[in-house]
Amino acid sequence: MDKCKHVGRLRLAQDHSILNPQKWHCVDCNTTESMWACLSCSHVACGRYNEEHALKHFQESKHPVALEVNEFYVFCYVCDDYVLNDNATGDLKLLRSTLSAIKSQNYDCTTRSGRTLRSMAGSDDSYLSRGCAQAQLRNEDRMFTALWHRRKLLLSKVFQSWFALTSSGKLRLEEERLREEAELKREEARKRRQELKQRIHAELLSAPPRKSSRLNELSQVSDASAVRSPAKYRGVTTGLTSSTVRLKKIGDSPIKRRPTVTPGVTGLRNLGNTCYMNSILQVLSHLQIFCECFLHFDLSQTQELLASTANGKTRPSSRQYLASDINSSTSLIDEEKILRRPSLSEGLSGGASSSRNRELIQLKEPSSKHISLCHELHTLFLVMWSGKWALVSPFAMLHCVWRLIPTFRGYAQQDAQEFLCELLDKVQQELEATKTMCTAPIPISQRQLIKRVLTVVNTIFHGQLLSQVTCLACDNKSNTIESFWDLSLEFPERYHCNGKEAASQYPCSLTEMLAKFTETEALEGKIYACNQCNRNRRKSSSKPLVLTEAQKQLMVHKLPQVMRLHLKRFRWSGRNHREKIGVHVSFDQILNMEPYCCRELAGDFGSNSFIYDLAAVVMHHGKGFGSGHYTAYCYNTDGGLWVHCNDSTVTICTVDEVCKAQAYILFYTHRLPHNIKVPSPPASPGNDSPPASS
Repeated sequence: MDKCKHVGRLRLAQDHSILNPQKWHCVDCNTTESMWACLSCSHVACGRYNEEHALKHFQESKHPVALEVNEFYVFCYVCDDYVLNDNATGDLKLLRSTLSAIKSQNYDCTTRSGRTLRSMAGSDDSYLSRGCAQAQLRNEDRMFTALWHRRKLLLSKVFQSWFALTSSGKLRLEEERLREEAELKREEARKRRQELKQRIHAELLSAPPRKSSRLNELSQVSDASAVRSPAKYRGVTTGLTSSTVRLKKIGDSPIKRRPTVTPGVTGLRNLGNTCYMNSILQVLSHLQIFCECFLHFDLSQTQELLASTANGKTRPSSRQYLASDINSSTSLIDEEKILRRPSLSEGLSGGASSSRNRELIQLKEPSSKHISLCHELHTLFLVMWSGKWALVSPFAMLHCVWRLIPTFRGYAQQDAQEFLCELLDKVQQELEATKTMCTAPIPISQRQLIKRVLTVVNTIFHGQLLSQVTCLACDNKSNTIESFWDLSLEFPERYHCNGKEAASQYPCSLTEMLAKFTETEALEGKIYACNQCNRNRRKSSSKPLVLTEAQKQLMVHKLPQVMRLHLKRFRWSGRNHREKIGVHVSFDQILNMEPYCCRELAGDFGSNSFIYDLAAVVMHHGKGFGSGHYTAYCYNTDGGLWVHCNDSTVTICTVDEVCKAQAYILFYTHRLPHNIKVPSPPASPGNDSPPASS
């Protein structure tokens, strides 16, 4: 935990026994393994992996913070997590340095008491006596070291008392007092809300039932078997079986209807350092064109049909194929392990607000026998936009990623930008492989659907850059077109200062980083072989090439539908070390790309053709590359609001909060519609003929 409020209120005990190594044993069971010293009193006890005497001390005395005397870990029992921050006076840092000095004492030199530790070389008869003498000297030396650091600690306390009498000290104490009062008020308000919620819950439980037992059983069965989709995706869930239709009708009764969550406001549980995956999946589910493709398309049905054809089975009719495709999309309840109870909340809700009541837990294996990321995206997006579930545990998606992308296997810290690139690459490979394998057994409508989805995946993030090299000798320009799927923007040099005060005081702007990306760069030395300068030279000539000085510039030649801007916050510093640039980047809700496009493109279109609207923001919280946490801000098109997706917690936020975030990846959508057709399911089953051309 980066910041624990209980450490900020910590006041170390005056006569602490942690500075005496002779007391590093449990006062209850006398063990010396995993010793935890309470920082509010002189109690030392064993940890929870032994006899849990330290935990029992917390339950009795309510002292929240304890320190492990061997590894110097600090743990807060109230927050139930390890603590990384320190209090205002720096007591934890001073205490760690004291214990480190005690443990790292060199016993082969003169001690602080004036005695000298001699060698053990001698006769065997005096071995035990000299060993006891050395142990005694070692203990005395530790005591003198602890006493020296104790005096240093008391001296710092004296200076703190003096500082409290100054004007700056009084101002700081007043700020701490106000902060503590505000914290107490928030704690009291939270307790009152909990008591009110418990009282309302008890009143609802004690109220007489309005339904008969038979209707209650039918409503519970209907809630466990039908997943309602929002109105904009209602066309996906149309081919239900007779039993499902019957239960759905019962669930649609006004008397039996249960409150639903806002479509898309669904949290994803963290399954062990999977915040990078959850933030990217939340962003992709809120990109309307990308999400609608996979809501209407399930690749596993095509793979099963190809596998059955390869095994020599008879070809099913297109009517049966389409019916099974739709039923597999809507019968998620039969394939998943569900823990669900009716919620007491109404209106706009989602995420952790009602996750205990509306949680769907996937199986720990992929839901299809053919491992497919497209199928898992289809299944997950259906659940997230069904309006039924406030929280999902994406076990099937995680295990599918582990199998198809081995780089992200395990529970280690990963980079969200690398995961997004690998995920889109694997999805594109699956679609292209299935498209090449599609033969006669696959209905024409399904083949066209695969083709349209592949077109969207290939073009939604695709743009083009113009790389222009200008010869400074003849002013000849050489143009090269390059494709891109995201723009990696570097920070200006003045922000590469290890996050010091100079960088934190002056925030960087997104337009400044885009200008740096498209600025003219001079090539070092005469290294460019200009075609114009060498036009009179024959290819077979033995004369050397004429090398000249040149300059290079990158400009946007073709704008994508969704612009991905990757801010390169991590840079190499020293040997095998990557540090984070913690500068705040200011960005607006509207982005004008006209200054960064080539002149030919700017002349062909109007000014409104370069406008982008902010769609999502991925943030990295933390100070290093191998640690931290990922969250995302996403714009919910169905509710017309911004939401903050923090794993299982999904909360509503404002645009101002989004623009103040420390962005890592920015997603902007083009305001003018591109010629990208969103695939839709066939109008009627059994239609194998291609659509009539107009």
